[in-house]
Amino acid sequence: MTKLVQIAGYLGSGKTTVIIAIGKGLSETGVKVAIIVNDAGAIPVDGRVMQQYGLTVKDIGGGCICCQVAGNLLKTLDVLAGGLKPDIIFVEPTGMAVPHSIRENVKYGAAKANITIGPTIVLFDATRREKLLTYDTLKRLITTQLSDADIIALSKVDLVSEGDIERSREAVRQINPKARVVKLSTRTGEGIPDLVHAIEEMTIPA
Repeated sequence: MTKLVQIAGYLGSGKTTVIIAIGKGLSETGVKVAIIVNDAGAIPVDGRVMQQYGLTVKDIGGGCICCQVAGNLLKTLDVLAGGLKPDIIFVEPTGMAVPHSIRENVKYGAAKANITIGPTIVLFDATRREKLLTYDTLKRLITTQLSDADIIALSKVDLVSEGDIERSREAVRQINPKARVVKLSTRTGEGIPDLVHAIEEMTIPA
């Protein structure tokens, strides 16, 4: 059965790089991976980047899959599950998306297409902690994204001190004390095995 995994986070948090790292690692062990990219720009740059690494990518542009193009997401899931039959489908929403809305939108369609719901992973850029959690409008979005996470990945930890990492960990735990918190660096590979294991093991009840 195919598992759907959402990798969300604000603009610039490193979602594409993380999906490439995880996708390549899973593919090398024989796991069939597909990726749905919701690129809000006119040119689907993220999807093209991923395809360069041999990953199967479907681009959904024209709006955010939280709302404007939710129907396109369901159709794409149905096509992938019925054709390619991947073991895991990653969904990379725009940096402004609300993960909970996407999960709710796909529940019915996922069950119909024989897809289980895996963890929602939200990246938090540890190099921009103060900016992300200071400005009111941005803070509301980041708080909503983090509150929806099953796993919070503190990204770019290789670029900050241990003290900064702990301050980020404490900040996200105050927002979502139930989520698993993982330190992540795509440059060093730290945290990638933890995410792969969680993706393979976790299934979220409908």
